[in-house]
Amino acid sequence: MRSLFFFAAVITLLISISGFAQIKSGTWSVREGQAGYNLHTNQGERAMTVSVKFPTSFENKPKVALSVTQIDADKNANQRYNVEAISISRDGFTIKIRTWADSKVFSISGYWIAHE
Repeated sequence: MRSLFFFAAVITLLISISGFAQIKSGTWSVREGQAGYNLHTNQGERAMTVSVKFPTSFENKPKVALSVTQIDADKNANQRYNVEAISISRDGFTIKIRTWADSKVFSISGYWIAHE
């Protein structure tokens, strides 16, 4: 009986805690052929942005983490890239992907996760 009460208390606590923590996640990608895509051309710094709108707004400004899961780049140049979350708000954020020098990125993608 005691262990059943303890188990019920732990489950109740976990359910109530999960109600407070908001977590949202998704994927992002950019690739050659998209309008304005320039990560595979010329030299110098080039950048693309991806706008992410949360399905529902957070109560407070969330923290955002990004990962890169795939990159297709020219084998004859160094692979230079930077991915960062900018303009973070309760409603969404922007992902800025950039490369520089002689790097040529044909496509790049990954995941994002936002939490309060």
